[in-house]
Amino acid sequence: MKKNKLTLILFILILFSSCKKQEAVSASRQSRQPSPLPQQNLTIGFSIDTLAIERWQRDMDVFINKAKEMGADVIVQNAGNSIEEQNRQLMYLLERNVNAVVVLPKDAGSISESVQKLRSKGIPVISYDRLTLNADVNLYLTIDSEKVGEQMAQEMLRRAKGENWYCILGPEEDYNMTLIMEGLDRIIRTTPVHINHTFYTDGWNYDLSYQEMVRILKGDTFPDAIICGNDAVAASVIQAINRYYPDTHIPVCGQDADISACQYIVQGKQEFTIYKPIIQLAELAAECAVHLARHEDISETRFRIRPINNGYSDIPTIWLEPSYVDKYNLDKVIIESGFHSAASVYKN
Repeated sequence: MKKNKLTLILFILILFSSCKKQEAVSASRQSRQPSPLPQQNLTIGFSIDTLAIERWQRDMDVFINKAKEMGADVIVQNAGNSIEEQNRQLMYLLERNVNAVVVLPKDAGSISESVQKLRSKGIPVISYDRLTLNADVNLYLTIDSEKVGEQMAQEMLRRAKGENWYCILGPEEDYNMTLIMEGLDRIIRTTPVHINHTFYTDGWNYDLSYQEMVRILKGDTFPDAIICGNDAVAASVIQAINRYYPDTHIPVCGQDADISACQYIVQGKQEFTIYKPIIQLAELAAECAVHLARHEDISETRFRIRPINNGYSDIPTIWLEPSYVDKYNLDKVIIESGFHSAASVYKN
């Protein structure tokens, strides 16, 4: 009997020792795996071209709120439309050793070197809404600007009565303007429509877009439609039309669904705008930035990923879908979604 008890005790000791060894091996293996950073104490840098545009103010507010909800602080750097300042600010974020950087570039090719320096330090970089060229960005998030151009063309073809169109876009260095023109051309190339002239508004300076519209109105070929780079450009165009031809309706469109554009649509001064789901875009950017900062995989996403080559490599890109807004669907798309209130849209 004593011998049996001794054997049992010895067996239990051997089994216990074996379990402890397995736990030690398992712990050792786990210690070699890269582990996500804690959910707190993350800092995301956001370098933005300018905050002078209504659209970007909204993007930034949404981004900050979502990042904070996920336990990350945000350092916002507003370049004030300066390429040099944006590069300086990116280097400041590098010195701060932030966990990730989101950048909305003023010039698609002007920050390549700064982005490469961030990447060389292991800091992930997301290109936001505008593609950064010739740099190793981790991810590009945007609204499909080619589809913006396609929708502008399709909807304007239904509304414009003549064939002489003009384009007054944003800065030429904004790669989204290139994509819009590609989408526009794809639709109109088989139609009688002719783009008489394309003007690029340097620095989104709306005095320049106003002056260009005045020049067009005083020119030899009267415009049958104006395609604008955004709603703020469209507002300057409408201002010029109201001054020189207040009794003439010229179809005008823009993008971003700014409050002024929605009001103009209700008043009949602007044909339509292209609504871009910027709340969704900004929240998704914050989510991806936090996941990358924690070294977590973002390859699995509910949104479609279609790479785009930025001159450096094929960059994983998430494309969100735009949709046009006119007086017939404005309530459903804009007001019911909470993007603008009925009181602000219909106040006049």
